Amino acid sequence: MKSGWVRAITLKVLYPFFMLLGSFSAERKERLQGLIIGMNNSLLKLEKLRARRILLLLPHCLQINECDIRLTYNIHNCKKCGRCEIKELIRIADENSLDLFVATGGNLARKIVKDLRPEAIVAVACERDLSSGIADSFPLPVFGIPNERPFGPCFNTKVSLDKVREAIEFFCKE
Repeated sequence: MKSGWVRAITLKVLYPFFMLLGSFSAERKERLQGLIIGMNNSLLKLEKLRARRILLLLPHCLQINECDIRLTYNIHNCKKCGRCEIKELIRIADENSLDLFVATGGNLARKIVKDLRPEAIVAVACERDLSSGIADSFPLPVFGIPNERPFGPCFNTKVSLDKVREAIEFFCKE
């Protein structure tokens, strides 16, 4: 069975089933969402996809709350002060000629994807937003990277820059 079909079954059958199971416990639901993201990423690796037009999609909560510039509409307004990872993510996107956007939620993320029509997406978000975004975007390949939330959800989150680079390299390798 091709991994594309397995990914389809995972995202269109297993994911809704997991969300039903997880509806009884928020902690269990987040673990199941993480499992779906991991399965999706593993199945993508089996497909050995390549893409030229890659979108790097980030959540607004990666920006520190004390910043006076809101980056939602133009991430290049960043002051590049280095207090959050946005400066490095802009550099990574520029080095790899990627489209880079910050979304405040699922509706804006879907609009960005619809407008840009990328061949692949590297997305950073919480497990809830990532898992639903990956499922909604199928068959478009979305490599999901859960953000780190040392201060709780949607507040000064972080992401592993190494994982972002690895995901980009996955789509770009010859």
